[in-house]
Amino acid sequence: MNAERIIAYIDGYNLYHGICAARLRSSRWLDLRAMCLSLLKPHQRLALIRYFTTMVRNNPAKAKRQSTFIEALRARGGVEIDFGHFLSKTMHCPNCGKEWAKHEEKKTDVNIAVRLLDDAYDDRFDVAMVVSGDSDLVPAIESIRTRFPEKRLIVAFPPKRHSAELRRVANKSFTIGKGKIRSSRFPDPVITPDGIALRAPAGWLPATQ
Repeated sequence: MNAERIIAYIDGYNLYHGICAARLRSSRWLDLRAMCLSLLKPHQRLALIRYFTTMVRNNPAKAKRQSTFIEALRARGGVEIDFGHFLSKTMHCPNCGKEWAKHEEKKTDVNIAVRLLDDAYDDRFDVAMVVSGDSDLVPAIESIRTRFPEKRLIVAFPPKRHSAELRRVANKSFTIGKGKIRSSRFPDPVITPDGIALRAPAGWLPATQ
C-alpha cells in the first residue's frame, strides 16, 4: 500500500496569533516541518508544506524577526512560501476627528484557496491538511470535496483558533495540542546551507534553552 501524500497549507498569521493567545510565545521559533510530521499517521508521507504569510513593512524590529524566521524555514527545506500583502486603510474617529492608518493583511485566504484547488486538479495530494481557523476557506474546501470526493480535507486548528464552519465541511478536524508545538521548536541556532547561523529572536524560545 502506497503512503498517502500529504500537503500542509499553513495560514502563518492565524497560527502565529493562536500560539500567542495560547501563551506559547516561547515556542514561536517553530519548526513547521517537525510540527507537521508530528501530526501524520504512520501510513502518511509529507510531500510539501505551503506557508502563507505577509511581510511586515511598518515595524523594522518585527520585520527583522519575521525575516529571520522565514530564512530558518528555508534552511530547513520542504517549505514553499506564498506572500500576501498589507493594505493600509485610513480610520476616522467620529468623536474626536482623529485619523490613523490601519494595516490589514490581504490575499492570504485567496492564496490558500488557489493553491488548494491547483494542487487538487494537478493530483499533488491525497490529503490536504489546512492549518487555519479562517472560515473564508470554506468555499474552496467545499469545492474540492465536491469535485474530488476521493481526496480528504483535514483542518488542523491552531491553538485558540476554531471555526464551526470549517469543522462542518472538512472530512476531519482537530486542534493542534500545545505539546506538539513545544516539541517542534527549531534548534538555536539554525545553520543555513551557506553556514550562516540564524539565532532565535529574543523571547521566541524558553529562557533556559
